[in-house]
Amino acid sequence: MKEIKFYKTLSGKSPIEDFLDSLSSKEAQKVAWVLSLIEEMDSISTKFYKKLSNCDDIVEVRAQIGKNNFRLLGFEYQGTFVVLTNGFKKKDQKVPKSEITLAEQRKNEYLSRGE
Repeated sequence: MKEIKFYKTLSGKSPIEDFLDSLSSKEAQKVAWVLSLIEEMDSISTKFYKKLSNCDDIVEVRAQIGKNNFRLLGFEYQGTFVVLTNGFKKKDQKVPKSEITLAEQRKNEYLSRGE
């Protein structure tokens, strides 16, 4: 069980909220359902949540609706929180390196703020 937090930029914007707002209601409901699983369950299937390899402890939240795959990236913080930093519609097998880099940058910025 982990509490989900959304990363906010220094100006107060939430990239995750913006991403969720861009989805259809059905897509957003599916993503919200997966987020609730992460918050409520002690053990989560890697179908929905997993740590990515070869990066700075970035985790991936996975939701699928039909052929559409949605991903939210973030990091675990203090063992009880998951801070989500960015989201995107996945088109290929691999998570784009640019999305991982963005998640790592936002993680470092969040940790440097000491929130």
